[in-house]
Amino acid sequence: MEENSQGAGFVKAPQDLAAGLFLIALALFAFWLGSNLNPGTLRSMGPGMLPRIVSALVGITGVVLTVNAFLLNGSALDRIAFRGPLFVTIAIIVFGLTIRGFQIPLPGGGSLTAPALGILGAGPLAIMVSGFASPETKWGELFIFAIGMTVLCTAMFKLALNLPIPLSPIIFGY
Repeated sequence: MEENSQGAGFVKAPQDLAAGLFLIALALFAFWLGSNLNPGTLRSMGPGMLPRIVSALVGITGVVLTVNAFLLNGSALDRIAFRGPLFVTIAIIVFGLTIRGFQIPLPGGGSLTAPALGILGAGPLAIMVSGFASPETKWGELFIFAIGMTVLCTAMFKLALNLPIPLSPIIFGY
């Protein structure tokens, strides 16, 4: 951890405080989202057990960071970069909308439609969109990475795990 003199007040590590409060809020949100899932018992775990355990661990980490922010000197808050999280979020949305396609009815008739691309189309598309997250992206290398990851994901999720993910509905059907 980089030490500096900016944490001389009541809060000695503002960056740790912000991170800790964010993790506590994230843990509470995740716990609330999974509150309707049955946790089961330790002998027979239900679908809500893992989300609660992960939420608790994230919350504990947030509490430790928050407490340390008042006890240990640390870094000041840096400028927040939105480009990376923005394009990664857009890439996830693009993947979700294009893997099985979508149709949204528009007011006044008609609809907004995207074809189902399956994992062979949606995978590389999402990776290429995520490339806009960094100004240092080398597009040729990213294209090769996208093809490799798509082959790996297809082999793992479609062939090895036999998950019902469309391969390429346009070419192979569902």
